[in-house]
Amino acid sequence: MEQNELADRYLAVWNEPDATKRRASVEELWTADGLHIVQPTEDVLKEASGLGFTVTFEAQGHEELATRIRLAYEEFVAGGGCTFKRVGTAMRLRDMVKIDWALVDADGTASAAGTGVLLLDDTGRIRRDYQFIA
Repeated sequence: MEQNELADRYLAVWNEPDATKRRASVEELWTADGLHIVQPTEDVLKEASGLGFTVTFEAQGHEELATRIRLAYEEFVAGGGCTFKRVGTAMRLRDMVKIDWALVDADGTASAAGTGVLLLDDTGRIRRDYQFIA
């Protein structure tokens, strides 16, 4: 699959209103043990550090991924009236795809942005999904 097509399918799952279609897309895009890892915001990192903790946010496997994506959909898309969109062209290097994205409201204003780095298996499914929120 071409990198922009993968990027668009990846972002579409975060915008999908139908729970059954969303779950099917999770199973199509990620491996059964796929891992989604989000770098926390600076505020969260600072708070955790002050308490002597390190922090990573992770969801692994289809069930946890489906829950993570459902909750993001409910908060940002259904509840916030925003859409996840690709920014620019996705880039591919062997088994890695880099996606820049934005969370855009109805008037086109980005309320959040980030970069995703997807590591793919031999069949083109996501085995690791690293997210960096700007």
